[in-house]
Amino acid sequence: MTSAGLAPMLDVKRIAAISLDLDDTLWPIWPTIEYAERTLHKWLETSAPRTAALLITPGVLRELREATVRERSDLAHDMSALRLESIRAALKRGGEDPTLAEPAFEVFFAARQKVKLYDDALPALKWLSERYPLVAVSNGNADIHRTGVGRWFRTAFNAQGFGSGKPHAPIFRAAAASVGLLPRDILHVGDDAELDVVGALNAGMQAAWLVRAGGDAVQSWPQDARPQLIVPNLHALCLALEAGQGKSAC
Repeated sequence: MTSAGLAPMLDVKRIAAISLDLDDTLWPIWPTIEYAERTLHKWLETSAPRTAALLITPGVLRELREATVRERSDLAHDMSALRLESIRAALKRGGEDPTLAEPAFEVFFAARQKVKLYDDALPALKWLSERYPLVAVSNGNADIHRTGVGRWFRTAFNAQGFGSGKPHAPIFRAAAASVGLLPRDILHVGDDAELDVVGALNAGMQAAWLVRAGGDAVQSWPQDARPQLIVPNLHALCLALEAGQGKSAC
């Protein structure tokens, strides 16, 4: 492989569109979630103080969310519904009005959209969108317009709205169809080995694995089927595509 992780089997000239994961691809997710949870807690201190006091203990809200996942397997693809139900469970445990879950969730959800993009994200989105139709494909509940990246995307799919998520093939196929293409004409880019890379490969796409943390990505690859491209950031993705297309990179 080259320094950008370019594998011989990557067919750059075949790529007619690119689908992109969002969380941990365009922005780090955990600082975003932690900020949203702090914002929620401040709201609860006024509107549901007993619940706020309960949630001071680290990990309680996450514990309730994990319990909700176990109890409501029907919501496994819906991050918003899981979060709403975990807030409702917290209110019940705190002995307060569970109907406050809806406005509490809206506070959390608005804060969840206040993402801090990786430094390479905007230059890459600009460069990529000038050359390819871009489609967002996410299992999370980020809104591309409220996060400020909507202008770069033709369409967006998430597990909640679509009804199923990655790594299942239908959401990838729908992403391709939304820009009038077959999966074989799409390069999917994401950070998760199974959800993004294996899911995209099984759907018939080419796949680029984004490994921001560094290390030997090739040796640590956990699956049999390998991505066509491994990159440490989105700038390297642009460089790899430039190498195949002869266009100035981001």
